[in-house]
Amino acid sequence: MADDIPVDHYDVLQISVTAEPETVHRVYRILAQRFHPDNRDTGSAERFRALSEAYDVLGNPERRAQYDITYQQLKQERWRLVSSGEGSENDFSFEQAVRLTVLEALYTQRRVQPYEPGIFVGDFEQLIGRPREQIEFTVWYLLQKGFVQRSDNSRLTITAEGADHLEAGYQSRLKLRLLRDENPLSDDTNAAV
Repeated sequence: MADDIPVDHYDVLQISVTAEPETVHRVYRILAQRFHPDNRDTGSAERFRALSEAYDVLGNPERRAQYDITYQQLKQERWRLVSSGEGSENDFSFEQAVRLTVLEALYTQRRVQPYEPGIFVGDFEQLIGRPREQIEFTVWYLLQKGFVQRSDNSRLTITAEGADHLEAGYQSRLKLRLLRDENPLSDDTNAAV
């Protein structure tokens, strides 16, 4: 995970930027109880630390005001990045690569940790290195196609249809890669998701 990507405390607490202090406190208490390491069913020390850090910032009016300034600047930077990429020729192929990356990560997560098969969208932001605003399009597409679904705790999980698509696509991408290796001048061998 990249250390240079700041944590979105609002996302961690799953609250709006305009949430009232009482809401921040209430949501923190609910989530802290759910993810406390002593909770055998849903406890997560890493998630609990992130929640506590987010609450330390957003629960303090002065620290929240400072954070909000930085948060708004970061948001503006992200939108500049989004708008600057509109005319890029490679957006389609790059988006396809991001979709494959998300599916591969979810596929691996389900295989390696079948009892915790999901990944939070915020984790993809760090994994892929793209702003959440751009990842949301990828998630929307994969949800609409039925390749992924959101679990009860808002994590993304791969569906059987998504696994089938990934496995079928792997075979065709492998064949295309072999063809490309045999004929390096052919440039129309991009696989689509």
